[in-house]
Amino acid sequence: MTETPPPVATEPALPETDIDEESLLALIPPYRVILHNDDHNTMDHVVESLVQCVPSLTVEAAAAIMFEAHNEGQATVIECPKETAEHYREALESRGLTATIEPA
Repeated sequence: MTETPPPVATEPALPETDIDEESLLALIPPYRVILHNDDHNTMDHVVESLVQCVPSLTVEAAAAIMFEAHNEGQATVIECPKETAEHYREALESRGLTATIEPA
């Protein structure tokens, strides 16, 4: 007599979703986090703060943002959902930087 193997547990299939990018943007509109130039913070402090406050930024990207804000008066740091943008703005402000958010 041969033994039958125990049944294999499978995870239930997830339902397919057909949400296109346009619909998603209508539900969760993006916001820009804007860094403003100031005369109070060193360039090194700005780059370090950007990297610490916005984890997706590399040092190179943070330096480019810092130079753009320095030369142009302001620079877009990141585009993301509003709550995330508010969090990043507050984190940057807690490190002495001037930042705002606006609809993208």
